[in-house]
Amino acid sequence: MSQEILEVVNDVFDIECEYKDLDADDDGSFEGYGSVFNNKDLGNDVIKSGAFADSIKYKKPRQIKLLYQHKTDEPIGVIDSLVEDSKGLKIKGRLAMGTQKGKEVYELMKMGALDSMSIGYRLSPDDYKYSDKLKKRTITNLDLMEISMVTFPMNPKAKVTKVKLAHMDTRELEEYLRDVGVMSSSVAKQTANILYKSYQEQDLLEQRDVVDSISALINTIKH
Repeated sequence: MSQEILEVVNDVFDIECEYKDLDADDDGSFEGYGSVFNNKDLGNDVIKSGAFADSIKYKKPRQIKLLYQHKTDEPIGVIDSLVEDSKGLKIKGRLAMGTQKGKEVYELMKMGALDSMSIGYRLSPDDYKYSDKLKKRTITNLDLMEISMVTFPMNPKAKVTKVKLAHMDTRELEEYLRDVGVMSSSVAKQTANILYKSYQEQDLLEQRDVVDSISALINTIKH
């Protein structure tokens, strides 16, 4: 592509910072959205559905790098899968828990201090249209190069979407159910104690069933 332009777009998603329910080895798995369709970011860019189709088709997930703050010298893990759905670019990845940076990012994600993602891509002049009237650029195709965990993104609509409930202690569960599930303090406390006890008594598969059930309940309450 002649006249290629390297663009770095920070897409932060407005979804609760949640983690994927992980196995007992704490393998650093997470899910989220690297970009959200039809949402204008702070740089007045809008990414349309289908923009990632070529990248997903012609690249293996691990060819697209998982970075920290767009730093090419700080890879923090691998991307296991990328899918476009009705919302945006859905990512499943794993942090490198055997590295110091991977552990740091994981801990920051767990406490909610780091909950946003952003994409870095190459863009040619034929891949977008700019409207002077609307002062925005509409992107219909791009060459995805990397996805980063970032502190401050451009698009306030892109966050990590699943939390590791099964590895929270009772206090963390109570806070999560109260703040995210919009439960009263008394109900959240009682539910947290029941959930925590069930996690200790059930096998992993059953734990995941409980996590999925409570996540569905929270989503129902929120919507």
